[in-house]
Order: sequence, then C-alpha cells, then structure tokens
Amino acid sequence: MRSPTFMALAAFAAASIAVSGAASAASENWRARSSAEDEVSSNDVAAEVAFGREISARILGRYKTYKDAKLTKYVSLVGLALTRNTNRPELEYHFTILDSDEVNAFAAPGGYVFITKGALLLMKDEAELAGVLAHEIEHIAEMHVVKDLKIKGADDSATSGLARLAGGSTESARAAFSQAIDKGFEMVFKDAYKRSDELQSDRGAVIVCALSGYDASALARYLARVRTVKGEVAETGTVTEQTHPSFAVRIAQINSVITSDGVDISGLATNQKRFDMAMNIAMPKGRRWAGD
Repeated sequence: MRSPTFMALAAFAAASIAVSGAASAASENWRARSSAEDEVSSNDVAAEVAFGREISARILGRYKTYKDAKLTKYVSLVGLALTRNTNRPELEYHFTILDSDEVNAFAAPGGYVFITKGALLLMKDEAELAGVLAHEIEHIAEMHVVKDLKIKGADDSATSGLARLAGGSTESARAAFSQAIDKGFEMVFKDAYKRSDELQSDRGAVIVCALSGYDASALARYLARVRTVKGEVAETGTVTEQTHPSFAVRIAQINSVITSDGVDISGLATNQKRFDMAMNIAMPKGRRWAGD
C-alpha cells in the first residue's frame, strides 16, 4: 500500500500549479514566438532531439543516475509544470537526477534536463528547485546550443542532417557527427555558454517561475547559497566552476527583472512542506545543507 505522503506527492501529477497574476503583459509578450528566426521545422526538431540524445548519453556516461523513482517523479512533475509556460510545446521533456555530490544542473538540446543530488540537497524549497530547472529549461527553449552550432534538419552546415550523419557509412560523416557532439557537450558540460545566454536563461527562469505560480526570487536565493558554499569548498571540487557571469551579476539581474517586469512575488508559492516531504522520503538522513 502506498504511504499517505507518497499519495500526496502523486496527487501533484493531476493538478498543475496555478498560474499567478503576477506575470505582467511584458512577461506574456516574452512567451510569444513571432520572429521568423525562431520558427523551426519538424526536421529541425528531430535533429535537435537526436543531437541532445547523444549529448545526454555522454552525460550519463560520466554520472550514474540517482535511482529513486519517487524523487525522480517529483522532480519531473515540477519540471513538466514549468514547461507548460515555455515557448517550445513541440518538445517532450525528460528530467533525470544524477547521483553526484556536485552542485550542478545540465540541459541538453531537445528536452533533456539533469540535476545532481548535491544540487537538491542544497535547496530549501520547491521554488528553488523550480528556479534551477527553469534556468536549464530556458537553455533548451531558447535553443542556445542549437543556434550556436547551427543545428538544422537539412542544410549545408557542418552539423546538418544529424540523422544522416549519425548513420553515415563514410568516415567523414562519422567524424563530422562526432565533432558536432563534442562541441555541444563542451557547451553543456563545461558551462561554456555565452554570458548573454546565461543571463537570458536567468531572465526566462524568473518569468516561467512567476507564470507557474512559484516565488520568482527563489533562484536568486539559491544562487546566493551556492556562492557561499562555493567559497567554502571550491578547493575540494564539489562545486563545479562557473566562469561567467558571476553569481553576483546573475543575482543582481534576477532581482532587476523582478522589479522591471513588475513581478509581484508576495503571493507566489515556495511549497516548502511539499519539497521537504519529497526529500525526506528519498533522503531521510542528511537532507539539509551544511549551513543549517
């Protein structure tokens, strides 16, 4: 028989988080995809998904998955609630917890989102989880890797026609595919996104969280905590280096977006009790970060 606590978590699947009125007209306009450069064909999407699947395989080659079905379902439900307020409805998103004490999260093109156990253990509520997931979702939604590497379903670029390249019998086709994956993996795994991409993902995360009913300031709170821990344990290698932009810059921009876009965070949810319940079911010991 399922426990009452797990049944409460499972009920989350049947109800999406209420969309708050805190998102301004500017936020709604942000969701619209009207420019021609943002339009993608079905072939483009197929190429993006295939490309992201290969990068995901490399990530899973470096990390073991954290095998807890209940916690994975909970993280996935939070993530899927956020994706309803993004501008990529054509994608099917997948969320995976990595069994690592590193504090990190990754996003591969096509809808693949990864978050480490260490990142979860550093969080205090569901809104912080939503903020981190939304940031990674925005890397996918804004197609940062896809645009940078010019991934298309069919054109003359080096990374085009990925299905053809992946199955190509010639050495040159295999080499071109491998090189494209190497570049994409470098961006995703080694935080090689452009400064503008990182800041765009933070801004998008604020809006997506607000539209999903979450406290939009939670990501800033979490980044401030990561910055504190990073300063304490940087030499141990347990927190992955973030080269640019700095935590201070990211936190300042998040707070600025909340103000400039008129996001009223007073009535938005943190869902701390639900987060505590999910974490305590999966990790009954050592749930809280060292600063508590």
